[in-house]
Amino acid sequence: MKLRLGIPKGSLQESTIRIFKKAGFNITISSSRSYFPAIDDDEIETVMFRAQEMSRYVEDGIIDCGITGNDWVLENDSNVVRVADLVYAKQSMRPVRWVLAVPDKSRVTGARALKGKKVATELVNVTRKYFKQRKVPADVEFSWGATEVKTKMGIDAIVELTETGASLRANNLRIIDVVCESTTQFIVNRASWKNSWKKKKIDAIIMLLKGAILAEDKVGLKMNVHKKNIKTVLGILPAMKKPTVSMLSDDKWVDVDTIISEKDVKRLIPRLKKAGAQGIIEYPLNKVID
Repeated sequence: MKLRLGIPKGSLQESTIRIFKKAGFNITISSSRSYFPAIDDDEIETVMFRAQEMSRYVEDGIIDCGITGNDWVLENDSNVVRVADLVYAKQSMRPVRWVLAVPDKSRVTGARALKGKKVATELVNVTRKYFKQRKVPADVEFSWGATEVKTKMGIDAIVELTETGASLRANNLRIIDVVCESTTQFIVNRASWKNSWKKKKIDAIIMLLKGAILAEDKVGLKMNVHKKNIKTVLGILPAMKKPTVSMLSDDKWVDVDTIISEKDVKRLIPRLKKAGAQGIIEYPLNKVID
């Protein structure tokens, strides 16, 4: 038996393959036109689909499971099992946003001012629902791409995906509302989820993926500390759990091992050194299984 797993082709492709590698799965794509990557797990068969259509293939049972944004599950109104929320995106480790934006020079400050106006987006169904909930009869039309430039062609507003807002600012657009937020989802076909072997395999994959994501902004820190300084050193260290303290061959010294946020390292190491820590080693992490 094999598990058929969908890998998103497009903007999520590179970050997905990188997270899988950290989780212990090497995915190899033979060429840019290949839709069947190799994976170093004999129990998994991978196929690539665009994130926009992934949930439909999972719902129809063409594949057992796949990775896509929750935005596209909503857009397709797909009846699938959302098994895990995997917070990673193209550029960052935080949710992405679909935002309602207008030209900087526009007098529009909210959705209500777009009554009868044209709005372009790739996320048509979600956007129509957004305006319907606000009882605003806007004219929402599908955009085939380059949505940011549509306001220069007679479109009054756009709904576009953004992580940082840089592209919108570069095109002289101003965000006036957030239509929805989206994270990367691991979704499963309902029949496949009832299969005990497939469920067990999926649970194992998700555990490793979550461990890889949790380790993304973390590092390990080891150091030797004289017992007389241990209280001061432990008072400096933040940790996911309490730091591990182990005895050394010299019973006057201990080894301290902990996991901290990578952004805190440059601030903490000088303080730890001053507090008496020696032999400080920083090392990268692939996975943190909580």
